[in-house]
Amino acid sequence: MQKRTPANDMRTSLRGIANRARRDRKARFRDVYRLLNEENLRDCFYRLHRSAAPGVDRVTFEEYERNLDTNLADLVKRLKEKRYRAKLVRRKYIPKGNGKLRPLGIPALEDKLLQKAAAQVLTAIYEQDFLDCSWAYRAGRGPREASRVLEHQLHYGKIGWVVEADIRGFYDNISHEWMMRMLEERVADGAFLHLIGKWLKAGVLEEDGKVMHPATGTPQGGIVSPVLANIYLHYVLDLWVECSVRKECQGEMFMIRFADDFVTAFQYRADAVRFKKVLSERLGKFGLAVAEDKTRMLQFGRYAPEPNEKFEFLGFEFRWVRRRAGKMGVCRWTAPKKLHASVRAFTQWLKESYHNRVSRLMKEVSRKLSGYWNYYGVRGNMERMNRLYYQCRRLLFKWLNRRSQKRSYTWEGFEAMLQLFCVPTPRIVELPAQPSLL
Repeated sequence: MQKRTPANDMRTSLRGIANRARRDRKARFRDVYRLLNEENLRDCFYRLHRSAAPGVDRVTFEEYERNLDTNLADLVKRLKEKRYRAKLVRRKYIPKGNGKLRPLGIPALEDKLLQKAAAQVLTAIYEQDFLDCSWAYRAGRGPREASRVLEHQLHYGKIGWVVEADIRGFYDNISHEWMMRMLEERVADGAFLHLIGKWLKAGVLEEDGKVMHPATGTPQGGIVSPVLANIYLHYVLDLWVECSVRKECQGEMFMIRFADDFVTAFQYRADAVRFKKVLSERLGKFGLAVAEDKTRMLQFGRYAPEPNEKFEFLGFEFRWVRRRAGKMGVCRWTAPKKLHASVRAFTQWLKESYHNRVSRLMKEVSRKLSGYWNYYGVRGNMERMNRLYYQCRRLLFKWLNRRSQKRSYTWEGFEAMLQLFCVPTPRIVELPAQPSLL
């Protein structure tokens, strides 16, 4: 018999919530705030990333852990007495790769801890409602698998037109009012909803020291933000496409969404035109807008005139090509801009790190290349992976020979060193089995 532990109790409670949510699609949960107790929060604490950046209070994981029991007891007391206050979110900007910056929000550690517990509760409830078209931030689902399902659907489905779309500034424009109304569909615990409202309304400390109080949005980077984003788009987009758009289509259609990026495919042009036309109106109702520069309709079908149009999604380029046997097929290759961005990032890293010990340098090279092959190692993509590998080898050879005035390596010696440190070469990691389309 398994010994009862706080972690087991938490998982049992979440399993019960999930089972009830699955059985009764209209059930509203009234007593979830009680799950924010010391035992459950301790379990959530050890699920946080130890090396994550601290928030405005500069409290790190190790500092909070030194007096964990006291800190948790004080936090739970403040929750029970309704004295808990969400701290400011520290803003951090990181490069996106296209010259722009992505704003991230870094909550304080106690806010991260509570958000982790709240996210588990919301996931247990709403995971039963989410549709198969939703692929982001869900267990057992990832971008590479989403791209594989998309490739399969495009190849074997009756598809002639594709609408690729992106929502402009999605995380910054989520309506707080609509967000709370959506949560109230499944959660009837006022204290729990009030807690989420505090995170939505928390001020943001910018890098220049200014404090902003946004009227909309949820910080991208908060632990609870991914599930809130999925809930929002579940009602705004997924259910609308499934219950309204699909019924109005004259032919086949499907949608795959990863966070705020989505691709919708149609059999007939008229259906695609109608969807693209009403999409802006639908999003506008909930305070959102399409990114015009990233939204377009294109012809994409087996019998479309050659050369066929192409599009990019989740770092891959999708296009119809004529294969050796003469038949048309959908190929999924590394998107050119992602390939170029990877080479630029590798070059910049080499400029900053080439003076390190060779063993340390090669270990990091192996880590970077392994991560690339693990994502882009899909069937049919070997040529573009080889292209990246060639560029990385050439750059590594160049910078290693700059470590001293005398040339350090010949090509023969360089290749021997790569083998000595087991630097991974391009490989296909994707299994050949067809994905399950539910």
